[in-house]
Amino acid sequence: MTDYAIGDIQGCYDRLRDVLAKVDFSPSRDRLWVAGDLINRGPASLETLRYIERLGDSAVVVLGNHDLHLLAVALGGHRPKRKDTLHDILEAPDHDRLIHWLRQQRLCVFDAERNLLMAHAGLPHIWSVEQAVTCAREVERVIRSEEAGDYFSQMYGNQPERWCDTLRGMDRWRVITNYFTRMRFIAGDGRLELATKEAADHSPAGFAPWFSYPRQDDVRVVFGHWAALEGNTGSDRFIGLDTGCVWGGALTMMNLDSGEKIHCDCG
Repeated sequence: MTDYAIGDIQGCYDRLRDVLAKVDFSPSRDRLWVAGDLINRGPASLETLRYIERLGDSAVVVLGNHDLHLLAVALGGHRPKRKDTLHDILEAPDHDRLIHWLRQQRLCVFDAERNLLMAHAGLPHIWSVEQAVTCAREVERVIRSEEAGDYFSQMYGNQPERWCDTLRGMDRWRVITNYFTRMRFIAGDGRLELATKEAADHSPAGFAPWFSYPRQDDVRVVFGHWAALEGNTGSDRFIGLDTGCVWGGALTMMNLDSGEKIHCDCG
């Protein structure tokens, strides 16, 4: 069995099948780790979602901001945005099953044997792996519960700016969600700067890329979300797999054992 991790697919179903064909991927033999943003902005969000869902236990999925946006539209009363490509999912006959499946997915996954954590936006330096997993499980329980509608109706927003153990309710859940699915630049005290989407060398004053801060462990982190990085973090520990497929870049997949990266040009 080979485990592969893949960056933001965002509904680019044909490119997904192309890159999987390059390694002769077989769900009976291999597993696909998906670093969030399965859907949206690309041309085939429904086909992509159905394919990953059909992989069953051969898929290890974390939720990205675009996946949460679909749930916010479906469950939280939000309207699709002008550039969204979610209509086919919302109108699909298997809509309810797909939404239910998406709600069961994680915000982060930790593989202790590999000492590897996967989260859509990354892992803030202010959290240990144990704390990150605990925070993720807390919000996952809300997403799966009868409180999900209220959570998704209030999910959007940049406040609170940073984590505090004393936070409760929606403020607590929102900042956890933002660390896992929207983070790029962060301050030393954990404050998030969520407006800037440029590359790592465009840090706003007082902030730096989340992966530039020292950690007290040697965990490796697989993430997506930050297309402007083009996969470059300057460290083998922090593995960026969003290489801008939906924007005409490439779809990138990595063999988690060998470290080999496989690319499919999306231009």
